[in-house]
Amino acid sequence: MSSQRPQIMGILNVTPDSFSDGGEHDSPTLALDHALRMIREGADIIDVGGESTRPGADVVCEAEQIKRVIPVIELLRDNIDRSILISIDTTNAQVAKLALEAGANWINDVSAGEDSADMLSLAASTHAPIVLMHRQGISATMQDKPQYNDVVEEVTAYLHQRAEAALKAGIKSENIILDPGIGFGKSFEHNITLMSHLNTITTLGYKVLLGTSRKRFLSEICQQKSSSKLAAATCATTTVGVLAGVHIFRVHDVFENRQAADVTWEIN
Repeated sequence: MSSQRPQIMGILNVTPDSFSDGGEHDSPTLALDHALRMIREGADIIDVGGESTRPGADVVCEAEQIKRVIPVIELLRDNIDRSILISIDTTNAQVAKLALEAGANWINDVSAGEDSADMLSLAASTHAPIVLMHRQGISATMQDKPQYNDVVEEVTAYLHQRAEAALKAGIKSENIILDPGIGFGKSFEHNITLMSHLNTITTLGYKVLLGTSRKRFLSEICQQKSSSKLAAATCATTTVGVLAGVHIFRVHDVFENRQAADVTWEIN
């Protein structure tokens, strides 16, 4: 288990089509209100995204992403304490660059720096921490019968390879965060297997982020169709993650997961 108190990353989607909260925070004012609420509930990081990465989602062009996220990041940076970090959720290096200039601190890239050739060099030159996530395929097709011979071995090997690429690009090891990509090109069985072997990834020597919030495999386990009613299910995965050494939890329901992470960490 990590010796550092787990961090909670609050999800702030400024998109019309995200799977759980699309259209709820798609203006700077609404986004700021939601961010302030998540901070009061215990968020350490606010993750701002302008492109949905849900299964079946279409690609959002660079200009539209910029239009959505930059005013929000500027407003957040002017209105929240500097101790609260802002993350930009994008695979586009130009969007990430402008977001960092607007006040973001982190880059969260679900393509692990593969969609944009300049992403790793940007993170290196700006000294910005970067989340490198495993994803099989692209958002539009990733849930079309994903296949692995050994999902734990393959995901771990990929994350190790991308961490090596980040180091080679000049990113410091302490600024590399790995994410197994639960729900990104994985079946129910793949997700469960990865969740039960998180320690394989946390022992690679880098910080690890876990994003299970309200995801479909939890709906299947709980037989709950409404994603908004999966806060308790998500908390269960947060507890599993803390015990396995995960450092950061990307969630919609900050209050509940802050408690789950803190109690598990304190007891252990």
